[in-house]
Amino acid sequence: MTRIFLPLSIVSTIFLVAAFLLGVQIDDPTVLNRAVQAGVSAHFLTALAALCFTTLVHAVVLTYFMGTGRWIEETSQAYRLPATFFAENQSLKYRVVPAIVGCFALLLVTGGLGAAVDPASPVQFDSWLGLSAPMWHRVLAIVTLVANVAAHYGEYLALFRNGEVVEAVLAEVRRIRLEKGLAVE
Repeated sequence: MTRIFLPLSIVSTIFLVAAFLLGVQIDDPTVLNRAVQAGVSAHFLTALAALCFTTLVHAVVLTYFMGTGRWIEETSQAYRLPATFFAENQSLKYRVVPAIVGCFALLLVTGGLGAAVDPASPVQFDSWLGLSAPMWHRVLAIVTLVANVAAHYGEYLALFRNGEVVEAVLAEVRRIRLEKGLAVE
């Protein structure tokens, strides 16, 4: 799974960085100039794609842990394996779930704040605690980017370790089947 996850997480990060850089280039989104409005549109569409793709990457990780957890649980019951395999899988899964949920929330709040900052939006947000709305959007975008990179790193480590757990289960099943004279593929 790490071979699949690594490129997905890199593409996700590239999307987030591209959306951020396109947003930083917009000086004043209220200017009715084609170039400025094209920049706003490019930022909006790239940010939307980044949000969707990054959410997909996190969802793939969660789905993988759900699937391998179920497989490890059923295999452990069928072959009477120690509960440590399933317990470690669950521990790894529940270690990454808060990061996944936190990143998803940050993505949504950052996007929502970006929509509120858009002068064409019917919802307006002017300032809070002395910072302008665009500055809040920018700060939150940085936090979101950093949080997603950190979450991807944690997910990669968890996926790598879970792969080792899966291999250990397979080795144990192979050993048991050989002892009983059953076919082994």
